[in-house]
Amino acid sequence: MSRFTPKVVTGNALIEGDVVYLTVDNRWTRSHAEAELIEDEAHAQLRLLHGASQRQLVVGAYLADARRGPNGPEPAHFREAFRTRGPSNYPHGKQVDLRHV
Repeated sequence: MSRFTPKVVTGNALIEGDVVYLTVDNRWTRSHAEAELIEDEAHAQLRLLHGASQRQLVVGAYLADARRGPNGPEPAHFREAFRTRGPSNYPHGKQVDLRHV
């Protein structure tokens, strides 16, 4: 019997291309911490189907491993942590806020 790793539904916003996450109340957010942390495999599959059906808003929806953090879900893999920081062609998207750093 396998143990299910918690997930979030993620994809890319169709128009802007930003990484987005599905929330409990069916919104797409750019904040990983606001994503719905899914701890049940059957529920994860249903949420993925819901996210993937919103082709007018999001492309490439998939389930990404996550873990519970003090401020909400946190990425459980390097690739997903990298995606939370926005485009790698600095200073666009989420990284525009890092100009002062």
